[in-house]
Amino acid sequence: MVVPDGEWDAVSRDAHAVIHEAKAAGVYVFSGGIDEDVPPALVSADGTVAEGGYPWAPPLNGGFTVLELPSREEAVAWATRFATACRCDQELRVFGFDPQS
Repeated sequence: MVVPDGEWDAVSRDAHAVIHEAKAAGVYVFSGGIDEDVPPALVSADGTVAEGGYPWAPPLNGGFTVLELPSREEAVAWATRFATACRCDQELRVFGFDPQS
């Protein structure tokens, strides 16, 4: 996110307003952000731990919001609300639910 100085409070307020709307609409599941103070780690199947994320991947930062919605059209509409509130593009993904979980 590239937010001009002095606008972070407004971005936070506007983004949280969209979260409150999602909760009121009954579509909110959870949200949060990456704790950038804790470095990523790669954990192998043998339990080996290496500091850092995937070497080929760009740094991952920002927040995530998971909503349960009936259609892609509604997902795009909510993503548009978040993009407006956050003043930046939002990546929209579909979560593949595992029915055995």
